[in-house]
Amino acid sequence: MKAIILSFVLFISLIVSGQSLTPEEKKLIQTVEQQMEQTLQLLRQSVNINSGTYNIAGVRAVGEVYATELRALGFTVEWVSLPDSLKRAGHLVAYRRGTKGKKLFLIGHLDTVFEPDMPANPFTQLNDSTATGQGINDMKGGDVAIIAGLKAMHRLGLLEQTSITVYMTGDEENAGHPREISRGDFIARAQQHDIALAFETASGLNTVATARRGASGWKLEVEGKQGHSSGIFGNAGFGSIYEAARIINSFREQLSKEPNLTFNPGLIIGGAEVAYNDEAQQGEVAGKTNIISPRTYANGDLRFLSEEQKENARSVMREIVGQSLPSTKSVIHFTDGIPSMPPTEGNTKLANQLSEVSETLGFGKVSPGNPGSRGAGDISYVAKYLDCLDGLGASGRGAHAPGETINLKEYPKLIQRTAVFLYRLTR
Repeated sequence: MKAIILSFVLFISLIVSGQSLTPEEKKLIQTVEQQMEQTLQLLRQSVNINSGTYNIAGVRAVGEVYATELRALGFTVEWVSLPDSLKRAGHLVAYRRGTKGKKLFLIGHLDTVFEPDMPANPFTQLNDSTATGQGINDMKGGDVAIIAGLKAMHRLGLLEQTSITVYMTGDEENAGHPREISRGDFIARAQQHDIALAFETASGLNTVATARRGASGWKLEVEGKQGHSSGIFGNAGFGSIYEAARIINSFREQLSKEPNLTFNPGLIIGGAEVAYNDEAQQGEVAGKTNIISPRTYANGDLRFLSEEQKENARSVMREIVGQSLPSTKSVIHFTDGIPSMPPTEGNTKLANQLSEVSETLGFGKVSPGNPGSRGAGDISYVAKYLDCLDGLGASGRGAHAPGETINLKEYPKLIQRTAVFLYRLTR
């Protein structure tokens, strides 16, 4: 009896939801479902092309696959080349210009963290609800979701007179330096739009990102007085390793409880002789147990939700570095990376609109997720210019790791939600 009642409630819910959909939206949902076999074929094709950030030919090959699809939808397609010195493939841009609704800037990326020398992991369907493959959810699943949603709109003639730009970068996983060059065109084009939507990995059907933390770097260099180990804590001072340990532990003690702030030491080397290569991110060190180490080097990242939080954290870190142990001297350097995407009223409004779509489709309410659970992303470069949402792509597990998966049960629903959301924004 309980099962019958539950089924009846679900049936009534779907009827109510269906009644609030327009005829065009109902057709969009059906069209996405009808095209799912083609959508999965496109996902398989792109996943099976290795497109690690440094595999320039592979990144461009994935870009051409998507370019072919977008041209067929009436988009004008361009390839944005970058200077050879950046050693990056460039970016795919496709656009339509019209007069209807909001001007949308849809963000994806073509590259993955999986370079050609890493073990191959082609598209493999594990069961009826899961498939695996390199970059399958981060973020080729999201890229294909963009195309599938637009394809459904195109099939029904709903792209006419819309203003939509699809921008898929070729180096999101490791953006070329200087960022002013690698993201210059990206930022300039975004500023011509009203809303930015990024299709990075979704945290399921019911969570969306209205905020993302930024990422920056720090480097710590510590000098101590070299001497016989028997003299440590005395006239010889404390040496560079103790001082580096004090500094890093003080960072933890004073800043680790700050919401949405993290700082991770990624590498530390200390000894009598230390050599570090910034570009290769590796070093060589030599020392002896009876020598007080004169040099220690450490580096790490600093992640933050606002520029104010970043600057406050840096001030605390500088103060800690300045409180040197006897016979030691330290200096810390900071480098900017990806800015943050702080939560805004406009972002929250977009999330509410997405939630309305989701509830109308019977998929449940969508709420803003925890920004501390996400890293930095391309959308952050334009967050200060536009209302933004991220996490609209495919759901799955294990991003950036062998065996990365996609949730094939949720994938059609996420694409249907995308198609209806885009339709409503462009009316």
